[in-house]
Amino acid sequence: MDFAALRTAPRLLLEAQLAPLQGTRFQPTGFPDLGPAEYDAPAGQSRMLLVESAQSMANRLESVCWDEVADDWVEPLRGLPLVKVYDENQQPLTNSVLEAHRLNSPYILEGADKSVHDLLKRELASMEEGPVDLRKLARLVFHYDTNALLHGLFLAKKELAGGRLRLPRALSAFIEAEDVRVAQSGGVKNDRVNPSGSTRDGFGNVPFQREEYVARKITAYFNLDLMQIRAYGLGGLSEDFLVAFALFKIQRFLATGLRLRTACDLQCLSVEVTQPAGWQLPELAELSELLPRWIEQLRAERMLAEPLTVTYRKKK
Repeated sequence: MDFAALRTAPRLLLEAQLAPLQGTRFQPTGFPDLGPAEYDAPAGQSRMLLVESAQSMANRLESVCWDEVADDWVEPLRGLPLVKVYDENQQPLTNSVLEAHRLNSPYILEGADKSVHDLLKRELASMEEGPVDLRKLARLVFHYDTNALLHGLFLAKKELAGGRLRLPRALSAFIEAEDVRVAQSGGVKNDRVNPSGSTRDGFGNVPFQREEYVARKITAYFNLDLMQIRAYGLGGLSEDFLVAFALFKIQRFLATGLRLRTACDLQCLSVEVTQPAGWQLPELAELSELLPRWIEQLRAERMLAEPLTVTYRKKK
């Protein structure tokens, strides 16, 4: 697996062509007070649609890395650090991979158990005043919660360097549909006992309308900021690992994560590397074989910590 061409490239850009797995219709993401995000194409000749936002895609690229049954990373990623949160009965509650704000989760930093909060405060004490040392922050995040270094982190706590500790996303993605049309449909919730009952109380027949879409083209875009990863100064193997980790997320999402909603089940038709031109994208099987070896090596070099645990109890 040759990453040499990526060591001088500013970005790794990929485009995946998608299509509904069955039929032609799909349901896009919806936003409060907005609904589906339709907009005009730059040339103004067709309508565009945001199928999945950058925020949602970050969560999806993380969720395909987690084995809900085992409550652990999927097999090729076992051994990566994270923070696991348990409730007062020592049952799994959440973790830094699935939490929207990762290490900044209130279940990690705002409960009665301050162990991770205090660890971060000790490790970052030198940044209480003066400029933030982003390289030191990146090394710390790589060590304790590697995943967050790809998807971004904002430690918005005044006790931690005045709330100034922020790392932007290195891996971002979104899905757009081109030349879209609305597919109108509808239905009715039937009450076979009392069709004329009070709908306000949940009784009676309730008709509804439904909007889905068809599109000439659906494209998933992926952007890995290689300059940002190099700027952290982590060194050769750590930098290559972050790239391979990001590619694993992308390939696994395209293979297993495209059921975005009940009425939005997609399939990947093709994937193309658009930058750097000509670079060959590794297959999921190759990445799944490589990553465990690199995790083992990074653990042996003490670049990766053991998983941390927190017991979440509300502060009295």
